[in-house]
Amino acid sequence: MTTLALPTEMLPADGRFGSGPSRIRPGQSDALAAVGTTLMGTSHRQAPVRQLVARVREGIRELLELPDDYEIVLGNGGSTFFWDAATFGLIRERSQHVSTGEFGAKFATAARRAPFLADPSVITGDPGTLARPRAEEGVDAYAWAHNETSTGVVAPVERVDGGQVDAEALMLVDGTSAAGGVPVDLSQCDAYYFAPQKGLGSDGGLWLAALSPAALARVEELAQRWVPESLSLTAAVENSRKEQTLNTPAIATLVLMAEQVEWLLAGGGMSFAASRSARSASILYDWAERSEYATPFVTDPQARSTVVGTVDFAETVDAARVASVLRENGVVDIEPYRKLGRNQIRVGMYPSVDPEDVAALVACVDYVVENL
Repeated sequence: MTTLALPTEMLPADGRFGSGPSRIRPGQSDALAAVGTTLMGTSHRQAPVRQLVARVREGIRELLELPDDYEIVLGNGGSTFFWDAATFGLIRERSQHVSTGEFGAKFATAARRAPFLADPSVITGDPGTLARPRAEEGVDAYAWAHNETSTGVVAPVERVDGGQVDAEALMLVDGTSAAGGVPVDLSQCDAYYFAPQKGLGSDGGLWLAALSPAALARVEELAQRWVPESLSLTAAVENSRKEQTLNTPAIATLVLMAEQVEWLLAGGGMSFAASRSARSASILYDWAERSEYATPFVTDPQARSTVVGTVDFAETVDAARVASVLRENGVVDIEPYRKLGRNQIRVGMYPSVDPEDVAALVACVDYVVENL
């Protein structure tokens, strides 16, 4: 039994607002169905699947406007796998990590647990605030998230500057929830890594990384370390250059990603993608600032993400109950990050999300709050 039935005419055309996995467009699903009897169930070492991998790598290169001497590398597993791989293949001795949410903290933990690395330096900030890396002697890799998915904070991607910065220090940026939706100058970092189930509108199961010549040199330098083959960046680089992964990739993930990247490119590339998300974000934050019971969680407007929006509710409004009622009406996945423990909603506003759907969402939230 539905707690409160919303008028159908006010519902979003597509009620999926997840921050990852994110909504997949009908065109992507159609493309996946079309390869069901061709690519699906065929060898990933043969030309058709390798051509699909090449399509993804070339599309990502164009979408992210990669510097000519950078390479797109991919491997099995998600961003968690890349964190582990980076402890073996990109951090020489000691890293610095910015931790303002769940995902920055996880990479720091991976580095701390590596017995062959010195304890990392960790710069912390309260969830919802922006903290930035800073120059520190003895650090050979600086790591932070472009977009903190758990809190909705976006950070600049700029090389750390200062007298204490090692000239060979690498900048490692987690682009998982920003890639394909937030502009970035990749010359400002050495590894920009991400998984495809957010802005790239695909499924999980892969990590991708744009690696600079300095990062590729570091991978080669550290190749003598013992590393499980599945976490070897050396193996990932070698296989990527052959348009394949070490182990069998999920063909569906590659197809969905290729279709999404080409849709974004056809619309105008990053300017198109970023403007769609920015319009959605403007709708969400403007509503929250006008509301009597809602407030943007990220108080600094410059640090508010355009792809993941977080909005706090007053104590008089039960955000969990609002989300539950909306779920009964087919509007789903606006619950906050589970470990944040706040009375709030979190809204995925990746390029696949029509800004008109965000406008419908906030109208539905108001309706539920008024009528419960």
